[in-house]
Amino acid sequence: MRNSYSLKFRTTAVTVLILFVASIFIADLFRIQIISPEAYSSSVSLSKSSTTVKAVRGEILDNKGTSLAYNVASYSVYFDGSYFPRSTDKASRNELVLKLINLFEKHKLEYNAMLPIEFKGNEIVYKEDSRAMKEKLFEKGYLNLNMYATAQNCFDALVDYYELQDYSAKNAIKLASVYFAMVNADFSRSQPFTFAENVSDEVVYIIKEQSRYYTGVEVRVDTSREYYDGSIAPHIIGYYDYIDANEYEAQTKKYEEQMADETLSDEEKEVIKLRSYGMTDKIGKFGIENAMEEELKGTNGLSTTTITADGNKSTAVTTEPVNGNNVILTFDADFQQKVQKILNSRVENTKGNSSTAAAGSVVVLDVNDFSVLACATYPSFDLTTYKENVIELNNDATSPLWNRALRSTYAPGSTVKPAVAIGGLEEGVVTSSTPIFCNVYYKYFSDQTFQCFNNNSHGGSNQYVDTAIYNSCNVYFYEVGRRLGIDRLSSYFRKFGLGEKTGVELTEATGVVAGPEEREAAGGTWYPGDVVQAAIGQSDNLFTPIQLACYVATLANGGTKYKAHFVKAIKSADYTETVYEAEPTVIRELNISEESKEAVKKGMVNLGSSFSAFRDLKYPIACKTGTAQVKKRVNGVTVSYTNGFMIAYAPADNPQIAVAIAIENAMSTGLAVYVAEICEAYFNLTSDVQPAQTSNEILS
Repeated sequence: MRNSYSLKFRTTAVTVLILFVASIFIADLFRIQIISPEAYSSSVSLSKSSTTVKAVRGEILDNKGTSLAYNVASYSVYFDGSYFPRSTDKASRNELVLKLINLFEKHKLEYNAMLPIEFKGNEIVYKEDSRAMKEKLFEKGYLNLNMYATAQNCFDALVDYYELQDYSAKNAIKLASVYFAMVNADFSRSQPFTFAENVSDEVVYIIKEQSRYYTGVEVRVDTSREYYDGSIAPHIIGYYDYIDANEYEAQTKKYEEQMADETLSDEEKEVIKLRSYGMTDKIGKFGIENAMEEELKGTNGLSTTTITADGNKSTAVTTEPVNGNNVILTFDADFQQKVQKILNSRVENTKGNSSTAAAGSVVVLDVNDFSVLACATYPSFDLTTYKENVIELNNDATSPLWNRALRSTYAPGSTVKPAVAIGGLEEGVVTSSTPIFCNVYYKYFSDQTFQCFNNNSHGGSNQYVDTAIYNSCNVYFYEVGRRLGIDRLSSYFRKFGLGEKTGVELTEATGVVAGPEEREAAGGTWYPGDVVQAAIGQSDNLFTPIQLACYVATLANGGTKYKAHFVKAIKSADYTETVYEAEPTVIRELNISEESKEAVKKGMVNLGSSFSAFRDLKYPIACKTGTAQVKKRVNGVTVSYTNGFMIAYAPADNPQIAVAIAIENAMSTGLAVYVAEICEAYFNLTSDVQPAQTSNEILS
């Protein structure tokens, strides 16, 4: 009985134990599969990898919302490391990549390849400006070469490394170039490699149709940069293209410095990482594309690819990309285009010496905040064809890529006379009623005589501030400049912003204000007579057209110098948020007396009324012309010619816009036509203005 009872007891106990353990497993299985399956889904996956999801670059728009540089959908071909032939299977990889190269070359499409060596004739040499890429070649663990290796040594090492012995030298270097680009892009299962962008529909169709022959070669819909009209403000909008070695090196250094900040959180470091650049990324090269890179770029996201035990592959975005902000400029595309056409059509008509190519620029500012309303340079280029023509453009003797409005500096000639007049009046060396007799020759200095070249209309008469501006009398301004002295004279030039950067977002020249320090720094000697030359815009004075525009805008508004700017606002990618909105930024107040302002204005308005080009306008123009003699080497011969300038503001009695024109190899007298056409183009787009004054015409 005891044995029977004991057996039953043990049997029951074991059964209860089994049922208890089974219930635990059943409950756990229920929790895993029904209650929270997502928490355990990874248990059946073989691998997980994250890849970058590219942020869409922000757009560049004009002040009315016209997209000047925008994105359009395009196809990109990339290598997916999960399926692409492994690096250990070099034969399959070589066969696949060469097939792809041949396909793209047959259809004349570009693909991503970089290598600091190339064929030159039958010789393999290093490319020019390839230092950073050469250093990558010599990194430890790659080819194991020293820095003294020749280009041929590198090529031989690449052939061995990638097992390219069975290929011709030209095909081997093509393959090695793609592989080197893959190395620089950190190609892996988690990091795809973009082989090509802007791929044609025809090639995409071939790759998809023959997908069994292109293992791991995938097609995705991307975006590419397009332009409303590539000829509109190309120097301002700028260009966006693949990062070069120097840019990559600079961005990598910046990234390392940011990541070295120990106060950053993990989330902040992740953002910095997602905003970093790879060697196959694109970056703004110049213009707004470059200046506003941080705003336009955006922040990349991440997608996670999971491969399960049964071979299924799934991808989900785990970190959403943040697309770039949109940059809104201060100018209207239609007005900018009209100013360009005026400049282009007029430059050749005002051309002087036929052996010297004509060129020039125009800047138009809003006098109330110095926002740039137009900025044109001639000769120019087209952004839509920039890449294919860049070598020709760089070699063009007329320098169409050079932004003359911001980066060229000129002796400004008589355009500085209003500033000299303000200085003389404010410092008390003359008053509006002080006469200075013009007898054509200025002989204050015993060892040197200076001449008033524009003396037909006023030689042998007393000149006052307004008449001296009207007549552009050199003798009057020689004397005012001498009385001021170079220190006070140069200080007034600087107060008006001449010889200093204007503050625009783009690269601009500083210029030079004439004076002893500048002359001696250049290795020369300053003489007492140099001050009178400086007072008529000669000597060492060198100013940019945009500085002249800021100067005349300061005259127009009564003496407030603002920071010039091209960016009106920055909007979020979906335009729901204003990230930045430009406000007038005062650099300095000149505090000019009303008497001084009125005296100078009177001279400029009287001059404006003398030009027939302004007579049909409904509002008065205040202006000042200037010419400067220049010598230049052309085809080995020294050629003398003049540069012509005009500064103006309109309407004279209620200033709204300021204009500065600089034309190389031209006389200033023809520039009134430019100003008249520019003013009409602007005011026809905006509002009616006051009627004009008229009087007899003179040449100045």
